[in-house]
Amino acid sequence: MSKAFVKETETDDELPDEPEGLPAGLKNYVTPEGLEQLRTELNHLARVERPKVVEVVSWAAGNGDRSENGDYIYGKKRLREIDRRLRYLTKRVESAVLVDPKLQKNREQVFFGATVTYIDQHGAQTTVRIVGIDQANLEQGMVSWVSPVAKALMKAYAGDTVTLRTPAGDEKIEVVEIRYAD
Repeated sequence: MSKAFVKETETDDELPDEPEGLPAGLKNYVTPEGLEQLRTELNHLARVERPKVVEVVSWAAGNGDRSENGDYIYGKKRLREIDRRLRYLTKRVESAVLVDPKLQKNREQVFFGATVTYIDQHGAQTTVRIVGIDQANLEQGMVSWVSPVAKALMKAYAGDTVTLRTPAGDEKIEVVEIRYAD
């Protein structure tokens, strides 16, 4: 079917910038490791990945008919994805507020960058590290500072029992240990 009949354009498959993931009015706190990860990915995309794709697209464009040229079509789509990610990473790095947990003076209380071990009401012990949004990875035990568990743990002391608000209802968790990287 012709694009004229369905009002599609060449850019309909182009994705918008990635969502901020940060509630309005809050700062983009990051650990030194998190900021380094963002910068590493930004540099890799800008200096390695994008030039390779541009080279493939240029070569494919020189081969003639672009409408049936898979290398050209895929390459242009990949360039849009890379450019979108570059815009997102640039915004995140520019808005980053670096917080080094090693410099935390009050190590008895839970703040950004703390590694916290807690026990839930079923007796299960869990250890999480409170990090920035872009660094969060539950499989590695890293939770975003705006997550429900981090919000519940913030400013607690070892031995405190805090309320974790979940979709299933409120749950009591007890803080067992608080550590900061040295």
